[in-house]
Amino acid sequence: MPECDHCGAHVSDQFARVFADERGHIRACPNCSANAGIAEVSRERAQKV
Repeated sequence: MPECDHCGAHVSDQFARVFADERGHIRACPNCSANAGIAEVSRERAQKV
């Protein structure tokens, strides 16, 4: 089962298909960011790496 690279929480396969980047990294999930801002937080965290 996929998990968030930021907090380690498990996420669904469907969530991973939508929010993972092209390498399969999931940088934000409902457990570590607000639902409305997951895409934005993912982009911000990806830029810091």
